[in-house]
Amino acid sequence: FAHTDRAEKNRREKAVGLARYTWNRGVTGAELLAMSDDTRRRLARAADAHPPRTMETWALVAQLLDEKTAWAHEHPDHPSATRTHPDEKIMWVKPPVRSWLD
Repeated sequence: FAHTDRAEKNRREKAVGLARYTWNRGVTGAELLAMSDDTRRRLARAADAHPPRTMETWALVAQLLDEKTAWAHEHPDHPSATRTHPDEKIMWVKPPVRSWLD
């Protein structure tokens, strides 16, 4: 079933939903792929999706995130180029810890 047309369609639908949720929070494709499996599972549940079983779906999500970011840079005045929940990024991607010497 994993490589049938139906499975591919289901994977794409799930990836689009996850990418939409993730992009609105300002997470990049690289940041998504750098997350732990547990964090990605929590992210999927927060997006009201059953967590994907394979990295294949997450790789597609990362690709979609990168494509949307490039599109948003080319169309900055379009309403869809504005992230709706960028302040929630901190829930998924922690900023690097800064040394007190910085």
